[in-house]
Amino acid sequence: MFLTDLFQNPIFLAPAFGWCVAQVTKVILYLIINREFRLERMFGDGGMPSAHSATVSALVVATAMRYGAGGFELPMAGFFAFIVMHDAMGVRRETGRQAEVINDMIEEFKRMNAKGFATTEDLKELVGHSPLQVLVGSVLGIVVGLIVSSIVL
Repeated sequence: MFLTDLFQNPIFLAPAFGWCVAQVTKVILYLIINREFRLERMFGDGGMPSAHSATVSALVVATAMRYGAGGFELPMAGFFAFIVMHDAMGVRRETGRQAEVINDMIEEFKRMNAKGFATTEDLKELVGHSPLQVLVGSVLGIVVGLIVSSIVL
């Protein structure tokens, strides 16, 4: 009963499909651009398009189609989407930039053969999104949200 209800709920399905479509698109674009298949891109953060934005945009569309604008559901989904997309372009993007600088510093220390410097694993640099990646993810999420909601509702 629970799983049946869940998998018939567009408020669950639209964001789930939005995330999946964005992540698969990310893998395909990486393969085309870099001529290298990396399954890590399916579950990794950052890159084109933003799965964060696709997920929350699909959530907003599905919520709007199910509940309209008169209740509390749409404003909650909308503000949640705004916070997630703002964070993806802000804090998470800056984290990626900082990781690039730190990784470069570590490589320089290694080249200088600094004594006592422990070898560390590189920090993840692809954790945030550019405004274009967020925009494309949002458009993708809106389209997926419309399609899923029109099929499931």
